[in-house]
Amino acid sequence: MELIDTHCHLNDERLYAQADEIVARAIAAGVSKMHVVGYDEQSSRVAIELADRFNEVFAIVGIHPTEVSENIDARLRVIEELTQHPKVVAIGETGLDFYWHKEAWQHELQTRYLIAQIDIANRRGLPIVVHSRDAIGVTLEILRHHVPKYQGVMHCYSGSTELVPDFIKLGLYISLAGPVTFVNAKVPKQVALVVPDDKLLIETDSPYLAPHPHRGRQNEPSMLPLVAKAIAEIKNVTIESVCESTTANAIKLFHVKHI
Repeated sequence: MELIDTHCHLNDERLYAQADEIVARAIAAGVSKMHVVGYDEQSSRVAIELADRFNEVFAIVGIHPTEVSENIDARLRVIEELTQHPKVVAIGETGLDFYWHKEAWQHELQTRYLIAQIDIANRRGLPIVVHSRDAIGVTLEILRHHVPKYQGVMHCYSGSTELVPDFIKLGLYISLAGPVTFVNAKVPKQVALVVPDDKLLIETDSPYLAPHPHRGRQNEPSMLPLVAKAIAEIKNVTIESVCESTTANAIKLFHVKHI
């Protein structure tokens, strides 16, 4: 059984100090690769440093929508320079977050960052990792007008089942995380049923969103099998089939076998 955690934050200070132990536990649990995702310039650099330290770790570099600021050109020059590292496999996480940022000027700035990072991904031949919170409709419209040429993923998808085909039509994969295991979380379970097997990815988003029965605790990549198990039960298939399809999808999107 092989799994790929397509989105984790070992660059978060809560996990970074224990990175050796966390990576070892993940490997023991069957998680063969981990994608460490940046949310600003420094965390993106740390993602690359972790990728250099561990064969199993790959880096994703970008600026999260809640980390945007006015000096967009200078900041994104740094991100584009970081993409030259051979273990950088995507741009992100970028996107829109109208939950934490509610002002119109903040939404406009987030939109500028999202479009600019799609442009970087298209220039560099990389997929995009999209965060969307309380902004799923606006996110879809932007992606329709600024299509990621090298595809991408809706990370920790929280939109409706009805919009899943629209994102897939744009070349985006749908990634599910801990919420699909939560007892009363109906929408993620419904999404798991409608996403085609060849468009589904899984992640932990650790240290956040620990899966049931560890909800509320600090999450880490070794808990990824619980996400796969929940999806297998929802779809009435074997966990081996979920592992096989999601791993193949991650390899196809991020080209991690070729580095």
